[in-house]
Amino acid sequence: MEFNIDRYFPDTSQETGDAGRASFEEKRPLYLAASKHFLNHYREEIKVMHNAGAQGSVVVRNLTAMTDTLVRKLFRSITRDVAQRGRVREPLTLTAIGGYGRGELNPYSDIDLMFLYGGKDQARVEDIAQKLLYFLWDMRLDVGYSVRTLQDCVEMAASDLTVRTALLDARVLAGSRLLFKDFEKVMLTQILSKRSDSFIKEKVAELGKRREKYGSSVYLLEPNVKESEGGLRDLHTALWVAKIKYKISDIRELIVKGVMTEEEVSAYGEALSYLWRIRNELHFHAGRKNDQLTFDAQINLAGFFGYKDVGKSLAVEEFMRDYYLHATRVEHLSSSLITKCSQREERALKIIGYFVRRHVGEGFYIIKGELVIPDESVIHKEPARLMKIFEYAQKHGVAISVTVKSLIRKNLHLINDKFRRSKDVNQSFFAILRSEKGASETLQLMHHLEFLNRFIPEFGNIYCKVQHDLYHIYTVDTHSLFAVEEIEKLLRGDHAEDLPLLTRLAREVDKRELLILGVLFHDIGKGEGGGHADKGADMIPTIARRMGLCKEDSERLEFMVRSHLLMAHIAQRRDLHDDKMIIQFARQMEKSENLKMLYLLSYADIRAVGTDVWTEWKAMLLQELYEKSFNVLERGDFRLEARSERVKKVKRTVLELLGDEYPVAAVREELKAMTNRHLLSNAPQVIAEHVKLLLALEHEKIITRLDHESDGGYSNFTICTLDVPGLFSMITGVMAANGINILGAQIHTSSNGKALDILQVNSPQGFIITDEGRWKRVNEDLRQVLTGKTPVATLVAKRQRPTLLAEKAKPRFSARVEIDNEVSSDYTVIDIYTHDKVGILYQITSTLTELGLYIGVSKISTKVDQVADVFYVKDIFGHKITNPERLEEIRERLLKAVE
Repeated sequence: MEFNIDRYFPDTSQETGDAGRASFEEKRPLYLAASKHFLNHYREEIKVMHNAGAQGSVVVRNLTAMTDTLVRKLFRSITRDVAQRGRVREPLTLTAIGGYGRGELNPYSDIDLMFLYGGKDQARVEDIAQKLLYFLWDMRLDVGYSVRTLQDCVEMAASDLTVRTALLDARVLAGSRLLFKDFEKVMLTQILSKRSDSFIKEKVAELGKRREKYGSSVYLLEPNVKESEGGLRDLHTALWVAKIKYKISDIRELIVKGVMTEEEVSAYGEALSYLWRIRNELHFHAGRKNDQLTFDAQINLAGFFGYKDVGKSLAVEEFMRDYYLHATRVEHLSSSLITKCSQREERALKIIGYFVRRHVGEGFYIIKGELVIPDESVIHKEPARLMKIFEYAQKHGVAISVTVKSLIRKNLHLINDKFRRSKDVNQSFFAILRSEKGASETLQLMHHLEFLNRFIPEFGNIYCKVQHDLYHIYTVDTHSLFAVEEIEKLLRGDHAEDLPLLTRLAREVDKRELLILGVLFHDIGKGEGGGHADKGADMIPTIARRMGLCKEDSERLEFMVRSHLLMAHIAQRRDLHDDKMIIQFARQMEKSENLKMLYLLSYADIRAVGTDVWTEWKAMLLQELYEKSFNVLERGDFRLEARSERVKKVKRTVLELLGDEYPVAAVREELKAMTNRHLLSNAPQVIAEHVKLLLALEHEKIITRLDHESDGGYSNFTICTLDVPGLFSMITGVMAANGINILGAQIHTSSNGKALDILQVNSPQGFIITDEGRWKRVNEDLRQVLTGKTPVATLVAKRQRPTLLAEKAKPRFSARVEIDNEVSSDYTVIDIYTHDKVGILYQITSTLTELGLYIGVSKISTKVDQVADVFYVKDIFGHKITNPERLEEIRERLLKAVE
């Protein structure tokens, strides 16, 4: 694109007459208007070109050329004006540094300038710099600048890594070219040649720190296109390191030096161009600098790149999958180049290596803690050695050299069906899984080199597969690999103190390789759309046959994948005091080994989702389900004990506990009024405490009790009062109004009209609430609401102040209401899935009250932005709801309430 700037600017070629004598300041308003016209016109033209499908590199090149044209024009006009005023002229060079120096401007990138001068007339240079900078700032451009002599450059580069890096990309814009040639000599002799090894180490360390800050996985769900792993900064770092190591100014020189191939340099250019195209659109769409691929930005980019929703596969998920594939290649490309630059001369290494290398078999050697293959033809002669590379590296606890990693990538075509069915290959793979060290690390490396997808094509279906929600922060494949890592931590004993039961069970597992495979494959069906547990399980027999597994192992693996959602679902969403349901679940397990495996898989699955998803509350629920089901399996008795006998036993024990303190007749009356469910779902000591509260209600209208469970990260808040219609709805409203999070609720109503509700609560951030003043307010609000002095709706509305802070964009899913009449013999069970918002639980419970439904059990569960609440309900006559029309009315009213 040609940038004709002169047609926008007043004619300054004639420097005679009055107009010629006008100073730059006098011409400034004209220049400013002209510059704005120039910038707006050409930026719009470039945007049109970008929208029409121009490559990222073309748009970046044009944005840079446009900026160069403007900056040069203004610099020359200003320096001419200063020269007119009779100042002595000494060499001055206007230099672009940093990203601008590399010629890599995106629509709203920073523009970094350096005014390089001889060192004599600093005042004049400062004057020129200020004039130019204020001009550019007035145009709303982000400009950074420095005024330096050659000596300044040397001194600052020696002490500041950022300055040294920026100077690597310096490019002359205008002014003295001789001075810039001197600068290049100084760079070569005094900056690049000194401490080059330490510079490379510093840049690699800086890369590590950046990954810690922005996420050390390519597969984060909201990556930063510039700073995250696999982003632009990886490519920049590789080039900086190469410039320092090989004293080059252009990447193509690395072909001549034999460091990179023509294909690799071409891949480097294409990688930059792809990321630039994304970054250009992020900038243009936002109208400002923006590098974060937020959910909103992802949806826009998917549309911009022409992706379409196909069936259940969303356009945004397909776009992000391609982005991750690209990011993986960027990471490999940049780390290969950095490693080559970090190593000492190849020839010297070969000579030294000949004497220090250790042969470990199969043509593999270990040199300086790395596995190397001097004769690459051994792979072609025996492709099974591709798997052996991973086995040997794991066995000897060494890294795989970059050359061998490239060798693996180059030979992925050798992994065919014959390779996958090979006995040698599979023996090697299972040796990796059985090893006591590094199984998850080795699997992650296989995945990173795209070897795992080739070896297990079904796993390839979930490669870089995105789940567009706020609950999962990694792609499906990475989540599965992190889950394997969680299992390995249990096997190693990392959680022996905080998770003793899970640690013991992990070590008791008969075949650790089966457990690891079950965890690795648990989400394998997600590549096929909905119902992923069944779809994944259907793939297992084929995979197991290929790997040579026996029928029993194949069936256990299939069971784990098919049932992997079951345990977490029941623990978090069903009534664990329902004996019938526990027995039904135990029957599905068949053997205690299946139950153990499923418990371990459920733990790993939840833990690997993201930070803070595994909570003490979830841990407690899962453990309770495991222990109750294990007892049933060990007993081998799938019949219910006679309820009447158990009830009588509980009542006798409670009477013994309270006999000396309270009149026996009064205690007997309270026990008689309690439901069997209440009596059987608590220990006799707990029932005794409940009886005390219920007896005290004779003198009080409302009694509350607070017990902190510090180990579990929650508190039990007990409310004892006389039952009124919509009681639970009032309680949830008071909790919402006071910003208290409800984890679960046990609702007990005795036949004498007394109600005892126990809530497990904590703060929305997951902490125990210990502030006494806050609990005082809760008690006061409860009293006001239950005595009819304050309507609960008023209280909730008052506390729901609109926020001025813009909420983070969230992917939205429509709410769902599911009704189950099979799982419980006494209740109709309603599952509600919706987006979390303040007071949502109150909205649901008040709707259930309006519908004339009585809530017997409530299970509350929130996953980041998703609410999954469960209510066990009866009608006013104490019956399950079975009329289809009534069930449909309940569903519609609840959907309306939550949406």
